[in-house]
Amino acid sequence: MPLVSGIDLIGQAHRDGYAIGSFNINNMEILQAVITAAELERSPVMVQTSQGAIKYAGADYLAAMVKVAAAKATVPVALHLDHGTDFEVAVRCLREGWSSLMYDGSKYPLEENIARTRKVVEIAHAVGVSVEGELGKIGGVEEHIVVSEREALFTDPAEAETFVKETGVDYLAVAIGTAHGLYKGRPDLDFPRLQAIHERVRIPIVLHGGSGVPEDQIKEAIRLGVAKINIDTELRQAFLEAVRAKLAENPDELDPRKVLGPGRDAMVERVREKMRFFGSSGRV
Repeated sequence: MPLVSGIDLIGQAHRDGYAIGSFNINNMEILQAVITAAELERSPVMVQTSQGAIKYAGADYLAAMVKVAAAKATVPVALHLDHGTDFEVAVRCLREGWSSLMYDGSKYPLEENIARTRKVVEIAHAVGVSVEGELGKIGGVEEHIVVSEREALFTDPAEAETFVKETGVDYLAVAIGTAHGLYKGRPDLDFPRLQAIHERVRIPIVLHGGSGVPEDQIKEAIRLGVAKINIDTELRQAFLEAVRAKLAENPDELDPRKVLGPGRDAMVERVREKMRFFGSSGRV
């Protein structure tokens, strides 16, 4: 089937009390793993690309691959730009057929973040594409974005209400204690803050840094309004651990398929696990 709008997937999840997994891809094997997992779990799925992935593989290559995968799939698939910080990249993604965009203006003061995000919302909504905004700074490393623990800043509920009203975003990424990359200890999410934000904005909330967050905290976050959860680090771990194991087993292997294939298979199982955690399995 054709790519579906991000808000179609996330809005339904928000109404029905589950979350859509949004999984980063960089190449064909990772994409195949995500789509295979979605088919096996009968789950809607969001495939997302960072600006780094676009620089690595090309917007046209990525769009073509995902469109082929979606056309062959029997589950709904959306294509999302993750952590877009460049207006020109957003425009390019719209031209290539992305069905959801994130504009990340969280490094700017509130008014400038609103103005920049509103500009992306205007051009995206004009062609039926939904938009994610971000308020607050999430710690850790995500491609070209590096935020130290000292710089991380939790989302203010009152500012979130203003931001959503003035930008018209369809879903909102918030900072409540998650981090990009590997956690040093057990995450401790600020659920009262999440509840206060959701009560004010009443749109789907996005949780970045979902890798490594325990299942009990994931389920509580979904109960309090989270309807999209981003996963990247755990997928990379599963993929590369399997690749390294295969190379250690046969260091003279010259066929990339025999090395990358096990990585793809390992990632399928990790994605399936996340879909079950998020409650999206069996929704199609």
